Order: sequence, then C-alpha cells, then structure tokens
Amino acid sequence: MKKKFNKKELTGFREKLVNLKEQIMGQIKEISENTLMKSQKDISGDMSGYSLHMADVATDNYERDFNLGLVSDERSMLLEIEEALKMIDDKTYGFCKACEKPIAKTRLNAIPYVKKCKKCQEKQEKETGA
Repeated sequence: MKKKFNKKELTGFREKLVNLKEQIMGQIKEISENTLMKSQKDISGDMSGYSLHMADVATDNYERDFNLGLVSDERSMLLEIEEALKMIDDKTYGFCKACEKPIAKTRLNAIPYVKKCKKCQEKQEKETGA
C-alpha cells in the first residue's frame, strides 16, 4: 500500500490525536468527579436531613444518566483515537476502511480519527439511517 503522508504530516496528526485524547480524558475525569462521585444530596444541593422531593430525584437521575451517556460517548471516541494512533504506527493511517482509497486531508484535519472517506461514510449512513 502506498504511503499517503510524509513523516512530518503523520507527526502532526499524531500530535492532534494525542491532544484530543488528553482533552477527552480530562472531560471524562471532570464529569466523573462532578457527577458520578457525588451522593444524591450533594448533587441536589440539599444538605439538610430532609428527604428529597420526587421531582428533584427524577431531575438528578436524568442528569446523572445524561452525564453517564456523555462519558460513554467519550470513551467510544477514545477507542477510535487509539485505533487511529495504531494505524499511524502501522502505516495504514489515512486510508478508508471500506474502499481503501485515501481519505481527504481536510477530512482528517477536521476528524483525525475518522476511518472512512466521505463517500463511504455517507453510503453507510444512508444504509443504516444513522
């Protein structure tokens, strides 16, 4: 398979991916500390000994579930970033997983962990409705 990028370009993509990885890990840590590690009373701000109102509990549970969803999405993105870093090491970075053609540099600059070219991604989304 042909090389798509030179060493300098690959180093730039690696730096971009590593920075993105660190940023996401920081966000996961912040969400975990602010949401997942606090008790129900801490989240609601109710430090009294009185029981919580059902609506407050429902709101708190919704916020907690929402934040858990964010953490799950960010962990999925971390896995994609790790895979992209491995593809740089394997010299397969920048090629579409579906058609094996080069992915546009502008697309990789926008989404450095993308695995498919725009055409194949659109085809997949059309087929799956995602």
